[in-house]
Amino acid sequence: MQDFLDNFANWESLLRVYPLLLQGLIYTVWLAVVALPLGILAGLAIGVLYSFKNRWVNIALLIYIDLFRSFPVVVLLILIFYGMPFLGLTLGSFTAAVLAIVLNNSGYYGEIFRAGILSVPHGQTEAARALGFKPLHVVFSIVLPQAIRNVLAPLASNSLELVKATPIAALVALPELLRSARVAQEQTYNPTPLMAAAVIFFVILYPFARWVARLERQALKAR
Repeated sequence: MQDFLDNFANWESLLRVYPLLLQGLIYTVWLAVVALPLGILAGLAIGVLYSFKNRWVNIALLIYIDLFRSFPVVVLLILIFYGMPFLGLTLGSFTAAVLAIVLNNSGYYGEIFRAGILSVPHGQTEAARALGFKPLHVVFSIVLPQAIRNVLAPLASNSLELVKATPIAALVALPELLRSARVAQEQTYNPTPLMAAAVIFFVILYPFARWVARLERQALKAR
């Protein structure tokens, strides 16, 4: 047991590198804070555009959704960070990581919002238009509130997955939590920083995971 504690819970090693872990945590939080709302807004835009039922627009949106859901976010990040400079556009590691996460998750959010909009009875939109409501008013005042309520559980679940995807930024040398933990491990020759990073992720994400589970149970009961 003592050998385990010396290797995976070494307080001396942790005290030496905690500023590095704190810096990584700040980068991770910023990455999630920026990427999460942008991904949701991009998915919402896809859902709203789909609700107008323009055939060619819908085809283009479905292609976009399938394309970016099919690409692993790691591949997207590599293409953006290492490939785009050949096209004359160089992005910083933070911007590239945000863009990769947003593009990937916008496809998932778009499909979730699309499903939510389709779950709203069509008769409600027809009734609203018969009463003289404009299309945008129908979408934002009648359709979207119901659609979001119907898909709140998958929205929360996908948001949790988005936050869990932030460690991919380590591939482009962004000093987020996981990369900082690896650097700290190399400095201390001890895996304690990696264990600390795992504990930090657990502490942050566990309450969110329980909330998602509660939403999913409520959605099942409502069916």
